[in-house]
Amino acid sequence: MTKETSEKIGVMVCGHGSRNRNAVGQFSVLAERLRPHFPDWPVEYGYLEFANPIFGDGLDKLRDAGCNRILAVPGMLFAGGHAKNDIPSVLNTYQAQNPGVRIEYGRELGIDPKMLKAAAIRIQEAIDSSDQETANHDTVLVVVGRGASDPDANANIAKVMRLLWEGFGFGWGEVAYSGVTFPLVEPALDNISKMGFKRVIVFPYFLFTGVLVRRIYDSADVVAAKHLETEFINAPFLNDHDLVIETFADRVREIISGENLMNCQMCKYRTQILGFEDQVGLPQESHHHHVEGKNEPCTLCDDSGECTGKCEKEIRAGMAHDHHAHDHTHDHSHDDGHHHHPYPHADHPMGPKTLLED
Repeated sequence: MTKETSEKIGVMVCGHGSRNRNAVGQFSVLAERLRPHFPDWPVEYGYLEFANPIFGDGLDKLRDAGCNRILAVPGMLFAGGHAKNDIPSVLNTYQAQNPGVRIEYGRELGIDPKMLKAAAIRIQEAIDSSDQETANHDTVLVVVGRGASDPDANANIAKVMRLLWEGFGFGWGEVAYSGVTFPLVEPALDNISKMGFKRVIVFPYFLFTGVLVRRIYDSADVVAAKHLETEFINAPFLNDHDLVIETFADRVREIISGENLMNCQMCKYRTQILGFEDQVGLPQESHHHHVEGKNEPCTLCDDSGECTGKCEKEIRAGMAHDHHAHDHTHDHSHDDGHHHHPYPHADHPMGPKTLLED
C-alpha cells in the first residue's frame, strides 16, 4: 500500500482557553470557519487550559476518524511560552501514547501581511466610528499586546505597531501590554496624554475577547476621564476576520510544504538575550496540567458570558489566582508546586506588580 492511499490527514487547532464563555465561543467559531478551507480533511480544535474540549479530545476525534497524520497549529498570535513549550509538550506526549499517529506542528500567526491588513481594518473601523474629524498626524496609535515573559514575543508587538503607525501616517505610535511585562496600559496612556495629541486610538492586538481585553478598555476609559481634551477611541480586536482565517489556513499549508519554521533566532530558551541569559536551555514542558479542561465559568461574569471586571478586585487583593489571575499573572506560583520562571523586571514601575496595587 502506498503512502498516498494509506495516509489520512487531519487538522488540529490548538487554543489557549479561557473561562470567559464569549472568548471560548469566538475561538470555536474560528475553528469552524477553517473547515471550508480543507474540505477533504477533518478539522478539530481544543484548549490548553480553562475550557473544553482539551487537546486530547480533539486529537482523539481525529484519530478515531482514521487520521494518522495530524497537522497542528497554535491558535496564537506570537510564539511565547505557550506556543514554544506548553503546546508542543502536550502534543509530544499524545504522540508518544499513540504511536500510529504522527503529529506535525506548525508556526504561530506571527507578523504577516494579511494579519496587518486585518489590524488596519479594525483601526479604520474605530476611526470611522468617531463623529470628530481628526487628522492622522494629530493621532496617537497605541497597540496593546497580551504581554509575556519572553522578550521576543513582546518585541513583535512593537514591530506590528511600527508597521501600522507608518502605514497610516499617525502622529505617534506606542506599545503597551495587558500584563506580565511593561509598560501596562494605564501608565502608558498617562504618559501619552501629556504629549498634546488630539486623538488616541487604543487597539488590542488580540484574537478574542476576555478579561484582558476588558482590562485594556477599562484602563483607557480611566485615563480618558482624566483628559477630556483628548478623544480616546477603543478599537475592536481582531476576532475571526476573513484575513485571520486565511492566515490560519496558510499556516496549515506551510506544514505540508515544509515551510513551517518558527523563528527562533531571538528565542530566550535558545539564545542568550540581554537580561534573560539564565533561561537558555530550560526544560520545554507544559505548565498547565493543573487547569487542563478546568472549565467552570467565572461566577462574576454576567449572563452573556462577558467579564464584568468585578474579579479585578479579588485579583488585586491576591484572592483569586485560580479565578482569572492565571490568564494574566503567569509569574505567580501555584499551591500545587507549579512554577513559572520569574520575570526579571516584575518590579518595573510601569510593570506587572502595579496590577496588585490598590
